[in-house]
Amino acid sequence: MSRPLHRPFSGNNNSMLFDQENNGLGSSQTLSTGKGGRSCRSKAATTVAAVLFFFKLSLAVIVAVAVSGSLYWTITTSISRNQTESFHQGYHRKLEEQVITDLFKILDLSSVSLESKVVQSCPPDYQDYVPFYQKKKNCLVAPPRNYRIPLRWPTGKDFIWKENVKMNGREFSSGSLTKRMMVEEEQISFHSDSLMVDGVEDYSHQIAETIGLDDSDDWNRGGIRNVLDIGCGFGSLGAHLFSKQLLTTCIADYEESGSQVQITLERGLPAIIASFGSVKLPFPSLSFDMLHCRRCGIVWDDKPAAGGTLLLEVDRLLKPGGYFVLTSNTSGRLPVAAEDLCWRMLSQPTDETIVWKKPTNVDCYGSRKSGPKICEREEERDLQRCITGTKSRRWVPIESSLPWPSRAKPVNSTELNKLYGLRMENLVEDGVKWDLSVKNYWSLLSPLIFSDHPKRPGDEEPPPPSNMVRNVLDMNAGYGGFNTAMLDAGKDVWVMNVVPPTAPNSDNHLPLILDRGFVGVQHHWCQPFPTYPRTYDMVHGDGILTLTVTDKCSTTMLDLLIEVDRILRPQGWVILHDKADLIEAARYTVTSQLRWEARLVVPDVKTGDELLICQKTFVVDE
Repeated sequence: MSRPLHRPFSGNNNSMLFDQENNGLGSSQTLSTGKGGRSCRSKAATTVAAVLFFFKLSLAVIVAVAVSGSLYWTITTSISRNQTESFHQGYHRKLEEQVITDLFKILDLSSVSLESKVVQSCPPDYQDYVPFYQKKKNCLVAPPRNYRIPLRWPTGKDFIWKENVKMNGREFSSGSLTKRMMVEEEQISFHSDSLMVDGVEDYSHQIAETIGLDDSDDWNRGGIRNVLDIGCGFGSLGAHLFSKQLLTTCIADYEESGSQVQITLERGLPAIIASFGSVKLPFPSLSFDMLHCRRCGIVWDDKPAAGGTLLLEVDRLLKPGGYFVLTSNTSGRLPVAAEDLCWRMLSQPTDETIVWKKPTNVDCYGSRKSGPKICEREEERDLQRCITGTKSRRWVPIESSLPWPSRAKPVNSTELNKLYGLRMENLVEDGVKWDLSVKNYWSLLSPLIFSDHPKRPGDEEPPPPSNMVRNVLDMNAGYGGFNTAMLDAGKDVWVMNVVPPTAPNSDNHLPLILDRGFVGVQHHWCQPFPTYPRTYDMVHGDGILTLTVTDKCSTTMLDLLIEVDRILRPQGWVILHDKADLIEAARYTVTSQLRWEARLVVPDVKTGDELLICQKTFVVDE
């Protein structure tokens, strides 16, 4: 049996907010089935059926009268055509249409079973359930029995609760973790990276010197912002580089325990499950300023006849002038393959570490005597045996990129149009929209809205702290405006910007998002997202319900939000903005099944859109 660890919300009487207790469904209850229970249930069902019959009959009469009245009103008022009367006609017509719509919604709700079925919890062995790697189940993933809400950023970067991540004990007995982390009774500590993670500070300093930097806080001087860390360990390099204003994304294979991705996300750092070498990674070409691999377990020269296919994938992802940093005992076998890609090897900082620099000028490829050819076109999914990106409009050396944070807001309208086919007005309008939206969103996330904490008359609700959330996922990121607005508002977040391939003009959006210095992937929401459970504090979806409905796949709204529940941390937030009918469908039929607490907001009656603010309850299995 499952139980929520905190009570339903109450308290805020804002006229634009409607709590779930008044949504027409009531609470979900199960009738007792002891001796004679079946008979009692049958009698109750008969009574309920009779009540519902007369209720529906009454509502049908009301609807008929409303429709007849609407038709009569339309005929009798159609004679007058002046501007004032036209305005009032439109206003009253909209009110009557809304009344009729509400009545039909009530009829629909009256047909819902009084025993609205709550989605069942997954079996205990599904606590770290990642679809595709385990048998598909439509169930709610309960946290471990001793799960604790992660510490707030930035403390959570250095300390995580041991019970929140799946460790089977072998990692500790082998000593591999204790060399990198201080394991205490309840916590795993990463506080002193320079001592516990093989000297990450010295290591990064060596890389900076090789590139030509003095390892100051301004790595941007070298044109570096976005880093892809292949097989990142426990995210310690990314945690260190974050203090240098670099944003590092960890990718690693799915692991049943001791997961690199799970631990990195638990620390509040970007990470996704991805296999380097089987298919193309979910990023467009020319996406990263640096790729890093330190003993990541990849045999880079295992396919020499294919022209070094894995190195070609690195080359595809690197921006012109970008760097590939490899620390491996086999790194000395790659110079020939790297030269065939026109890479230039920089001075070697250690015996095992080599840094290559991708060319900034495409002319080198034409002067080669051997090596892979230039791709005629870029494949969508498969690894390619040719060099990509040389014909792209985005072939821009990293040294020419704006330093962070200036690159988050492109100022050159000519370049914006040339590289992405967009006008500056597109980004300006998008920015204004999201600045206002984030301000409104944040005011609605006050814990008082979703708690039974007493509020005295006249008290103002305190704004949520800027570090209340850290890991944020935007399901339909557009230009990345939500990400920009969160940072402009001073929130201590990073955003995984997801661009569905079926979103309008999606080919333009993800390259722009990455070039702005953000994190992003392309992902189709017909499929599960490649992450572990309980890895995001907030999930934002603008228009994602509309997109799911129009997509040609079998994913239902319930399927989609079960997936959101899987990746959301307990007490995490969901913000959905969409058409009113879809938002209300989610509110009435889905959030109750997921045991979320929900508030409905009508931001602007003119648009016909609605906003659903939800919080995932903290439920554990007893």
